[in-house]
Amino acid sequence: MSQNDTEQLQSEMKSLVSRLNEASRAYYAQDREIMSNLEYDRLYERLEELENRTGVILAGSPTAHVGYEAVEELPKERHERQMLSLGKTKSREELRDFLKGHRAMLSWKLDGLTIVLHYGGGELKKAVTRGNGEIGEIVTNNAKVFQNIPLKISYQGELTLRGEAVISYSDFEKLNREMEDSAVKYKNPRNLCSGSVRQLNNEVTAGRKVNFYAFSLVSTEGIEFENSREKQLLFLKEQGFAIVDYRMVTEDTILSAVEDFEREIQTYDIPSDGLVLSLDDLEYSRSLGTTAKFPRDSIAFKWADEQAETTLQEVEWSASRTGLINPVAIFDPVELEGTTVSRASVHNVSIVKSLALGIGDRITVYKANMIIPQIGENLTRSGSISPPACCPVCGGPTKIQKNNEVESLYCINPDCDAKRVKSFTLFVSRDAMNIDGLSEASLEKFISRGFLHHYSDIFHLDRFHEEIIEMDGFGEKSFQNLMDSLEKGRHTTLPRLIYGLGIANIGLANAKMICREFDYDLEKMMAASPEQLADIDGIGEVIAAAFCSHFREERNQKELELLLPELLIEKEQVQEEALTLTGKTFVITGSLHLYDNRNALKEEIERRGGKVTGSVTSKTDVLINNDTSSGSSKNKKAKELGIPILSEDAFQEQYMKK
Repeated sequence: MSQNDTEQLQSEMKSLVSRLNEASRAYYAQDREIMSNLEYDRLYERLEELENRTGVILAGSPTAHVGYEAVEELPKERHERQMLSLGKTKSREELRDFLKGHRAMLSWKLDGLTIVLHYGGGELKKAVTRGNGEIGEIVTNNAKVFQNIPLKISYQGELTLRGEAVISYSDFEKLNREMEDSAVKYKNPRNLCSGSVRQLNNEVTAGRKVNFYAFSLVSTEGIEFENSREKQLLFLKEQGFAIVDYRMVTEDTILSAVEDFEREIQTYDIPSDGLVLSLDDLEYSRSLGTTAKFPRDSIAFKWADEQAETTLQEVEWSASRTGLINPVAIFDPVELEGTTVSRASVHNVSIVKSLALGIGDRITVYKANMIIPQIGENLTRSGSISPPACCPVCGGPTKIQKNNEVESLYCINPDCDAKRVKSFTLFVSRDAMNIDGLSEASLEKFISRGFLHHYSDIFHLDRFHEEIIEMDGFGEKSFQNLMDSLEKGRHTTLPRLIYGLGIANIGLANAKMICREFDYDLEKMMAASPEQLADIDGIGEVIAAAFCSHFREERNQKELELLLPELLIEKEQVQEEALTLTGKTFVITGSLHLYDNRNALKEEIERRGGKVTGSVTSKTDVLINNDTSSGSSKNKKAKELGIPILSEDAFQEQYMKK
C-alpha cells in the first residue's frame, strides 16, 4: 500500500470515528438522533473494514472502547535508554552551521509532555512520561484515552517511540474556562497537559482533549529504514500515529525553512517553543555519540522573543466565578510580533511580588512562544502594588491562599456576584433543574438588578414582570416562555436537586448513587456521616467529605430550606428487594414502544440498581433491541460475545416483573 493510500485510509478512519462518536453522544446522552440506525451501522461496518485492512485502531474508536480506571498513585519505571536534553541555540546561523553539509529534519519543538510508548503484538502495552530522563511515571491508562493514540497497529513486533502529549491553545482556553480554579493550577497549555496526563483517574484525562505527536522511533526490529530518520517517521505515520510537522532541509534551504515556521507559528494552534534540527543519516548520527548532557546529532532552536520596553499604568484585579481574583497588567501599548499589545496576565500574587510591580515602573514585555503576552522583567522594581483588601465585584473581604507554594487572591464573600452567577448557572442547567431561557448572561443581569439572592428566588421572577420585559433580549413572549419553563422546572427528582446545589465533586451520577443508597430520603442523606457515605461504591472519602461539609454549613441549610417548598420532587419509593438489577449492565439500541425513549428505560434500570452503557463489551449482560435479528453492529458484537439480545417485551418479562 502506497504512502498516499495509507494517508487517505487513515484520514477516512478519523472522520468515521468522529462522526460515529458524535452520533452516539446525541443518541445516548441527548436523546436525539442525527443519523438513522441503518446509516450508523453502515459507517460502523466501514470503520471495521478499514481497521481490519490497515491493522490500526484509533483511540476513541467505537469498536474498541477503553474503560475508566482510577489508581492511588502513578508507578515509576526506569527508561531502557536515558532521555537526554537537547543543546540549544537562538542563532539561525549556528543552526545552519550545525548541518556541515548533511541533510536534516527540521520540525516543531512542541511544548507539552514527552511520552514514551511501547507496543507489542500490535497493541499498546505501556506509556511512560519522560520524568527526569532516567525514571518516568507509567501513564498507560491515561494514554489510552488520548484523542489520537492508536490502540492497535498493524506492526506485530516490539516497537518503542517517543512523542509529545499536547493540548491545543483553543482547547486550553475552553477547558480553562470550565475548570475550577484553573488559573491557580494551569497557566498555559503545557501545565494543563502535564496535569492531565498525570491524573490518577483517566476519566479526567479523557475530558482534557490531549493529543500525541510522534517525533522519533526509539527501537524496532526487522524493518529497513534505508538509513533515514525521515523513513522512520513515515513508518510511524503508516502505523496510525500523528507525527510532528517537519521540513527536510540542507544548508541552502534551512534559513528559508525557519522563516516559514516563524510565519506559521503566528496562527499555529499547537504550543511550540521552538524548532528541532535532527540529522537524517542514522549511521552518521550514531557515530557522533553524545556529550554528558546532549546528543550530538540534534539541536534545539529557541525563538529569540521580540521584546519591548513600556510603562506599567495599572494592575487590574479580575474576579472569576470561583472566587479567584486574577491580576492583569495594563501598560502603554507596544508592537510585538506584528500586533499591538497593552495587557498581560500576571497570573497570581506570587508573580506580582517576585516582579516587585508598581505603577509607573518600566517593564519589558514579550510574547511567550510568540503567542502569549508576558512581562519579562521589571527594570525599576518599585514594589508599590499590593493585592486589594476588597473584592472588585462585591466589595467584600479578600484573602491570600497558598496552593502548591503559589499565593493567589480570593474573594471570601460567599454572596459575591461573581460566585453567584456560576452557582445559578449550574442550578438551572440541563442535568439539574433543566430551566430553559436562563442563560448566564440573563442570570448576570437578574443578579445585578437584585432579582436573585437565593435559588428559590428563581421561581418568583414573575414579581419583576415589568422590568424583565423591558430588558434587552426579553419581551412578553420570552417572559412567558421563561415562566412556563420555571413551572416545568419545579417538577424534578432528588438526584437533580442534589447535583444542582453545586456541592464540590458531586456530579449527577454520584448524586444518583447517594440517593439510591439512602432510599431517596433527603433527611437521612443530610444526617449521614462521612464514613457512611465513603462506604458507598463509587463515592470515596473525598466526595463524602465534600457532601457532609456542604450540609454542615448553616447558609447551605437555609438555602435548601427556602428552596424545598418551591419544588415538587418525585417521590421514589425504593425497597431493598426492588433493586433486582444490581450488578447487571445493559445496552439499549433501536426504537422503543413500552417507554417514551431510551432515557426513560435507562432511568428505570438505574432505579433498580442496574447500569446502562453505550457499547457492547464482555461486561454487558443484555443487549435490548426490538429488532433481535438485525445485522446491526451491536447485534453482531453481542452474538460474538454470547450476550443475550432481548426485545423490549422479553426484557420486561424477564427482568422488570421480578
